[in-house]
Amino acid sequence: MIVSRTPFRVSFFGGGTDYPAWYREHGGAVLAASIDKYCYLTCRYLPPFFEHRYRIVYSNIEMVRSIDEIRHPAAREVLRFTGINRGVEIHHDGDLPARSGMGSSCAFTVGLLHALHALKGEMPSKHQLAMESIHVEQDLVKETVGSQDQVLAAHGGLNRVAFHPNGEITVHPITLTRERIQELSTHLMLFYSGIKRTAADVAKSYVEHIGEKKRQLRIMRDMVDESISVLNSGRDIVHFGELLHEAWLAKRSLSPQVTNSHVDEIYEGARAAGAVGGKLIGAGGGGFMLLFAPPNRHDAIRERLNKLLHVPFQFEFNGSQIIFMDHEVDYSAAESARASQPLQAFRELTLQKA
Repeated sequence: MIVSRTPFRVSFFGGGTDYPAWYREHGGAVLAASIDKYCYLTCRYLPPFFEHRYRIVYSNIEMVRSIDEIRHPAAREVLRFTGINRGVEIHHDGDLPARSGMGSSCAFTVGLLHALHALKGEMPSKHQLAMESIHVEQDLVKETVGSQDQVLAAHGGLNRVAFHPNGEITVHPITLTRERIQELSTHLMLFYSGIKRTAADVAKSYVEHIGEKKRQLRIMRDMVDESISVLNSGRDIVHFGELLHEAWLAKRSLSPQVTNSHVDEIYEGARAAGAVGGKLIGAGGGGFMLLFAPPNRHDAIRERLNKLLHVPFQFEFNGSQIIFMDHEVDYSAAESARASQPLQAFRELTLQKA
């Protein structure tokens, strides 16, 4: 049995420039960080006692005999991609809800790839996990997703991630003192809007015509390096929050689906209570809102947004990990025998093992 733990992430600047439709021509960059909220995936080879060959437990339960029958797109394509030729059982648990902008679908893909590689006795690098996850989601599942979430889920940490026109992706960890990281962390607040949406649907509203958004996306990309300069220079960290506000104004101009009246009401209420800036995490439309505010204004903001769930968090720096691994009985011979002599051959093999 294998258990993988893969972090969710918060994105600060540059979102939108990580879509291949943009960076394959113009290049792109993001500043983002993984946080201590996780996707857990438990995987094991399925003993040959059952009618089904694959059992996948998430918000639904699937029990099927072939990979083609699996309805969960990422689970189906990851199983196909990794070449698992035995029955498998997969359980998913998450600290945050799906369709909330925190990179949950990419964390699932990265975590499942990691777990199935480990189940096969393989140890993929973080770069391999990120690139394989991008391939699965963009080329096999054919989702309209960017490339930052997979990188953050695999690598972890606070990073500047660069996307090059030739398809290469480079990860540059941001080196700050512990005190500066803590200062940034204590200025951040995360609230759940309660609005679930599919990121790909929101992204399609601007990715399909992304060439028409050059001005906004270039501004958003430039803010990546400007924000890092703020963090590295020792300047008043309030400037980071002011940049977040500017980035949100640029992002919401990408498409009418990025925001709505409920989101605008939340954001304006937070600003009135003392937030300097903020943004919806992910493609937009709903999910979680990240706010930047002086710590002495946090109580007032929580009071103003008292109908929303406040989620405290810290940065994490490990990325996807295998946190449990246990050897299992090898049923592969029994499975092969059962295919030709279903019951009697299995009984004989079981007696031999005993």
